[in-house]
Amino acid sequence: MKIGFIGLGNMARAIIGGMLREGIASREDILGSAKTQKTRDAVKKEYGIDVRPTNQAVADEADVLILAVKPQFLENVIGEIRDVVGEGTLVISIAAGKSLSWLADTFDRPLALVRCMPNTPALVGEGCTGVCVNDRVTEDQLSYSLRLMGSFGRASLVEERLMDAVGAVSGSSPAYVFMFIEAMADAGVAAGMPRAQAYEFAAQAVLGSAKLVLETGKHPGELKDMVCSPGGTTIEGVKVLEEEGFRGAVMNALLATVEKSRKL
Repeated sequence: MKIGFIGLGNMARAIIGGMLREGIASREDILGSAKTQKTRDAVKKEYGIDVRPTNQAVADEADVLILAVKPQFLENVIGEIRDVVGEGTLVISIAAGKSLSWLADTFDRPLALVRCMPNTPALVGEGCTGVCVNDRVTEDQLSYSLRLMGSFGRASLVEERLMDAVGAVSGSSPAYVFMFIEAMADAGVAAGMPRAQAYEFAAQAVLGSAKLVLETGKHPGELKDMVCSPGGTTIEGVKVLEEEGFRGAVMNALLATVEKSRKL
């Protein structure tokens, strides 16, 4: 089975890397195209896959076609490849804001379509991807899509109406987490820690905390209570965060992200 990528940017590379690590495909089964020769050469050197000079050459041969271009370029790309995509091809899009109905209308032909929303932690094998499908996707194709997207982290089937929320909670939120890590590190520096060490401690604290949520299954509030000793230092910090509207600010940021996504 041939797996084709149109677009070979960071997210495509994360998917390719995950596929190869998990043995989902061999290098010989993967082909891709990119706008520039520089990108094609770099991906070929890094992963050893077959690169093609045109999008049509990839779409014509792929059994699974992954559209990994920015949303503003997707309509033009589909216009280029529409007539060469095989009837039995599974088409997977990772373009934000482009619905299954939009994809179907733009291809203007019946195809099995999958819409995915991965996030940047996929670059280190810790992605979280929402997946939704149209009614032409078979159970086997759905299983394969989830396995593919799970090769670089976690993947879950969601209703398409929730994809804007997925984009906020997992897609955009790493930016907010990075800001949180930076702020904690700045506080560490203000308290006398060397900056590199402050970043390491703050980032590891976030990583470890996230693992506790995922691996223990405990409610985040319960885990928070475990850290807060009566009359201790942590509860004093929690009090300040509550006074400054920490949780409300986070919720408002994500809901603003949802609203913006709906307008794309």
